[in-house]
Amino acid sequence: MRVIAIANQKGGCGKTTTAINLASSLAMNGRKVLLIDLDPQAHATLGLNVESQDSIYNVISKLTPRKARIENIVKNVHSQFDIVPSNVLVGTLEQELADEIGRELKLSEVIKPIRDLYDYVLIDCPPSLGILTVNAIRVCEAVIIPVETSRFSLQGVEHLLDIVNLVRDRLNHFVQCKVLVTMFDSRLRHSFAMLDSFRKRFEGMLFDTIIHVNVKLKESAVMGQTVSHYDKYCRGAKDYFTLAKELITQEIPPMNAPAAAAPAVAVAAELGEEQVFCSFSDKMSRLVKREAAEMKTRFEIDMPSAKTVYVTGSFNDWSLDEPYRLQNTEGRWRLDLPLKPGMYEYQFVIDGVWTEDPQNSRRQKNPFGDNNSLLEVKAE
Repeated sequence: MRVIAIANQKGGCGKTTTAINLASSLAMNGRKVLLIDLDPQAHATLGLNVESQDSIYNVISKLTPRKARIENIVKNVHSQFDIVPSNVLVGTLEQELADEIGRELKLSEVIKPIRDLYDYVLIDCPPSLGILTVNAIRVCEAVIIPVETSRFSLQGVEHLLDIVNLVRDRLNHFVQCKVLVTMFDSRLRHSFAMLDSFRKRFEGMLFDTIIHVNVKLKESAVMGQTVSHYDKYCRGAKDYFTLAKELITQEIPPMNAPAAAAPAVAVAAELGEEQVFCSFSDKMSRLVKREAAEMKTRFEIDMPSAKTVYVTGSFNDWSLDEPYRLQNTEGRWRLDLPLKPGMYEYQFVIDGVWTEDPQNSRRQKNPFGDNNSLLEVKAE
């Protein structure tokens, strides 16, 4: 199970919007997800039209007359997606825990019974750097920091990173930090200037995915729905689906992966391909080589202003791994991939934006309302 806190003490940066819609998109990708609303404003709870007498306050507090266990207050949002609700009483926990011994471990203790029930636990943190946020950082493995493209957001990230470093130094708990650009308005030059500043300042910490300005994100919150259920074809739904895919590609491979292949790989690395094949008869060697042969297919696109370009498609389960990043040569991006003969669907992802191949007239409608480009690889 991966525990991820979504935090930024600056309001209006899309923190709760990200928590709700990332959780929903992960669930759509077959992951079992729990969203813990740790914000006293309870915007995630309200934004999903969840009603409950009890909240995370009743689980953590020792003073409440309605003490509850976390598994008893979980509410289902939709398939694979649950939420632990919040209310205004959660704000009193800051004062209640102030004099507690081990106060930074309270959230870690209460979620233990459900750790094995979910693939992801997302925590929507309060817009402050108090005890509740420290609890979330202490229990999580990663922090997603949503930021709008403004100077004030840049400063907010710095303050949060100071808290993360404090938790690392004082509590000996390392947390990976990732910065997510939200509410990006591609019509403004200022947005691109600030994006460039973020890339320089937080090199290696930025998600490739960018969340663009989209009115459907606000409309869906008013309707008490996730954006993917409100309008699955809108840009907001696509952006968060891409973000979920990017997170999933960073998952650690399962420990029970087949080990039988390891010796063969080791032998191949040590002896070389030709020596491995020489143990077969000449006829068998030719057969194996022919069956294992893969075609090198070139993907390329002219995009001088792009910072990053990936190609993704049915040949790699629509992942955004590093091997599928195109290389830039004077504004022309290229990548050669070994593909076996067959028909493939694909798109380019240019600075987080999914784009069909403008040089390929063969295309097919996808479930998101736009087109995937089609590629047929033929055996020579």
